[in-house]
Amino acid sequence: MTSPDRTSRSRRDLWLLGALGLVAVVLLAWLVVDRTGGSENTAADTAPETGPVGDLSRRIDGDPLALGAVDAPVVMVAYSDYRCPFCAKFSRDTEPVLVEKYVDEGVLRIEWRDLPIFGEQSMAAARAGRAAAAQGKFWEFATAVYAASPERGHPDLSAEALRGFAETAGVPDLDRFAQDAAGASADQSIYADVLEANAIGVSSTPSFVVNGTPILGAQPVTVFEQVIEAAAGSAP
Repeated sequence: MTSPDRTSRSRRDLWLLGALGLVAVVLLAWLVVDRTGGSENTAADTAPETGPVGDLSRRIDGDPLALGAVDAPVVMVAYSDYRCPFCAKFSRDTEPVLVEKYVDEGVLRIEWRDLPIFGEQSMAAARAGRAAAAQGKFWEFATAVYAASPERGHPDLSAEALRGFAETAGVPDLDRFAQDAAGASADQSIYADVLEANAIGVSSTPSFVVNGTPILGAQPVTVFEQVIEAAAGSAP
């Protein structure tokens, strides 16, 4: 039997998805114009140069879901799911290399996007990530989750497990974390990330867009290095 709380949440989710569908249409239209260029655009107006997907960076100063300088010449948008084994592989093997080589040097900014595709626990984990972000521990939380993920298959991210990862990450107020993670205050932002991904045809994780150039999957670090350096070289 479906509980009243679950029914209420399902109705709210459907309403939000319907409302945000309008956002997807607007975003898709914007992307098409951005790719093809409007009649009033000139070559001088199209800096910095971006790849075929266009500029998806948000560059919000103080964004807890971003690593690196807000004015870095290269931005890598990362669409991720906490239950994705290949996202975990990227987090463990590739992200630290990119952070040391490019983020710490002011060349690269990494912006997280939630793309929860592996069921209810993925959505619950996305909420938990936002709850950790509210206390300044987003990246520590994500790293803790991925460090414990299996090489294959999907981890069991129960509410108890998520609280444990928050504790590992050093989230100061665990009761507040649990309350935030159980609520729906972050749902609209999470759905906006999902709609952005759908608008550009991204349906799997991990997926990346580096200054408009897509990279699909946990590719070898050399692939990321080549794309980042090419983007940095074309930046004004």
